[in-house]
Amino acid sequence: MTQEQFSKYSFLLDRTARKVKQYAQQKFKLGDFGITVDQWLVLKNLSENELLSQSELAQLVFKDQPTLTRIIDILCKKSYVTRVPHPQDRRSFQLVLTEEGLAKVSELRPLVAGIREKAWKNLDQQDFEEFKRILNTIYTNLEDNG
Repeated sequence: MTQEQFSKYSFLLDRTARKVKQYAQQKFKLGDFGITVDQWLVLKNLSENELLSQSELAQLVFKDQPTLTRIIDILCKKSYVTRVPHPQDRRSFQLVLTEEGLAKVSELRPLVAGIREKAWKNLDQQDFEEFKRILNTIYTNLEDNG
């Protein structure tokens, strides 16, 4: 692949990722979801995993510690998340969804699925398999740290 082709494909990938996030943020705002896309990612991941530490959650949502701390602080103020002392490490906490947080995830899950469906419209199963293969290859290429 030439440098020019590589540049075009990288641009398309970046442009598409930004467009998906912008579209989702717009729908969250217009739908008056009461949270941001990043806050949703935290709530969704907490609903799918029990007792995550902040560092484990940071890896799942691809956020640095200071950014994630701000998101968690907001979600705690909204009573969607609570910090509980870690049983083996007094210096750290585990994050847990509250009843309000669980209710918020249940309320928003179908709405978020609708947002996703808009992006995936006109794609078939073969498209998804090829897309998944390509994205996993790119990810694996970059995991090697070399």
